[in-house]
Amino acid sequence: MVDNPLLISGRSNRQLSEGIATGMDVPLTKCDIVNFSDGEIFCQIMENIRGGDVFVIQSTCPPVNDHLMEMLITIDAVKRASARRITAVIPYFGYARQDRKVQSRTPITARLVSDLICQAGANRVLFMDLHAGQIQGFFDRPVDHLYGAPLIVDYIRKTDYKDLMIISPDAGGVERARAYAKSLNCGLGIIDKRREGKNVAKVMHIIGDVKDKDVMIVDDMVDTAGTLTEAVNALIEAGANSVQACCSHAVLSGKALERLNNSPLTKLICTNSIDQSDRLEKCPKIEVLDIAPLFAEAIERIHLERSVSSLFEH
Repeated sequence: MVDNPLLISGRSNRQLSEGIATGMDVPLTKCDIVNFSDGEIFCQIMENIRGGDVFVIQSTCPPVNDHLMEMLITIDAVKRASARRITAVIPYFGYARQDRKVQSRTPITARLVSDLICQAGANRVLFMDLHAGQIQGFFDRPVDHLYGAPLIVDYIRKTDYKDLMIISPDAGGVERARAYAKSLNCGLGIIDKRREGKNVAKVMHIIGDVKDKDVMIVDDMVDTAGTLTEAVNALIEAGANSVQACCSHAVLSGKALERLNNSPLTKLICTNSIDQSDRLEKCPKIEVLDIAPLFAEAIERIHLERSVSSLFEH
């Protein structure tokens, strides 16, 4: 039986996987993942992993379907290579927003994807900042759920703000924003928005006084940045001194970078759950925090069968 944990990286965020491996002082297990000319994905584990405790690291970020399929194929390859245990390490879980039926005759895709991961052969799953914590219940395997909030809160604490106020971009994020405000001992506000369509939001009004304050918008993810930039404009019009935003997952699809560059937002703080290396030059407002040490510690504890509950603390 292999003593050290075995780390296998998908292609969605190789930089993060290498950071985790460096933090654990173990090499990434050699794995050959290629695409055939017709788009099919092929995976071969290039080392003996029989009896090993294997961690497959893959964020299911855009292109979501390609990275999801790649993860499933890699897990299946690991299973058929006789690994003792397989943990799917998913820093960013795509399809998490489709966690319930919002209209008639629509799927609950987050549940479907969870079934696929379990059926592929994962014995347990490690996430960070799921869109809804209840998604953990979609898995009939042990789930560990990490939070990026402590890392982001520490970063905010080290920054000099005139009069900080935390803002939730919608009613659904109030609990998250309240936890930030409590940790930072500052005020809390809410933006009332109404959706006019998919990926389209319209800000209605602001609950709370933001005049002459440095505002920090807190969200779990930023996708097209439509909601965010609408919120920034509304806050500036309400008299905010400056507006920054923070999130765990910066998806930044579609016209997101263009919207961020053209908005009065001064900074977007995010983690590297999704690789941002190609976007930093295009949008200098992005500030990336490294979550590799957090995942390295969590994987080490899971491998040694130690408690990871202290890593859950906000």
